[in-house]
Amino acid sequence: MKIQVWRQDLKLRYPWAVAGRGGSLGKTLAEQVFIRLEDPDSLYGWGEGAPPVRYQETAGTIQDFLSRIDGSKLFFGDLEASARYLDSLAPGNQAAKAAVNLALLDGAARSHCQTAHAFCGLGFEENRYLTCYSIGIDTPERIRQKVADAQDYPVLKIKFGGADDSATLAAVREVAWAKPVRVDANESWKTPAEALKKIEWLATDGRIEFVEQPMPSQASPRDLQWLKERSPLPVFADESYHREEDLSLCRDCFHGVNVKLVKTGGLLAARQALIAARAAGLQTMLGCMIESSLLISAAGHLAALTDYLDLDGNLLITNDPFLGLSCTNGLLSLRGAPEAYGLQVAPRPGFLSTARLVS
Repeated sequence: MKIQVWRQDLKLRYPWAVAGRGGSLGKTLAEQVFIRLEDPDSLYGWGEGAPPVRYQETAGTIQDFLSRIDGSKLFFGDLEASARYLDSLAPGNQAAKAAVNLALLDGAARSHCQTAHAFCGLGFEENRYLTCYSIGIDTPERIRQKVADAQDYPVLKIKFGGADDSATLAAVREVAWAKPVRVDANESWKTPAEALKKIEWLATDGRIEFVEQPMPSQASPRDLQWLKERSPLPVFADESYHREEDLSLCRDCFHGVNVKLVKTGGLLAARQALIAARAAGLQTMLGCMIESSLLISAAGHLAALTDYLDLDGNLLITNDPFLGLSCTNGLLSLRGAPEAYGLQVAPRPGFLSTARLVS
């Protein structure tokens, strides 16, 4: 299996900031890693690694992991064996493993003349799947501008954990007073009492759908369960739910979970994480990082397993290097995708000449 690796900066429409991310606060670029796998029969697949700083992954660590791969041990025809091999190289590195898994699944589905969702035993219904649009931490003036620019999206997700959460919500409501809003605290409330006070205040707004990761993932199960039992709004796990193995905690401590391909290590593990959560009675959401249409499209193929979608990473950038899933007024569509099979993605003209080939 031949492996090619590129790096490219994704340019954000606005500086992007979330709670507790150190150097990522106010970033204007997201350095991404793209890969292409090709076997001796010229069957190929595309993948993307979006490094989450929260888990100590960078474009550099992804590139380093990819450089250690022996291409002869990857197979479009045996995704499980390929996954075991990747896990044997090093623990963690889930974003890097996700990039490889996507490329493998893309090629595998192409070889069967199937879409990725069909290959995973799922369907995809047009005019059904609605994504929210995320508003990062910023000044009230900039937040008002962001919300105005997002007028075509019927649901917003706002990041809390900045200097003044009440000013953030007030700025949103000045422009979009009636829109449903999801709040992501990104672990910023440190005690159950603080979290409950914040959530009770949010509940008075009347249009908040749920609160994502109100407390740190390291919080005790007792504190998380205490909060769940008292919260007037549903609480969703993000940093607390990576893979199916985290279900025992989340079943008792949250009402729902947010699954991301860069946390699970790829499409198949994300599919299993969603199925397990649904079987346990939890609500499900698919989320994302700052990503191109490659990763967003891959996640979109799992939309049938979700109650909510937060697949807007490609909408937050100005130089998307891939074509794939489209979004109109928040509704996701595969109609008109550039490829009939696999992840249904293709690089935009010029990608190979503008991205930096590193191996």
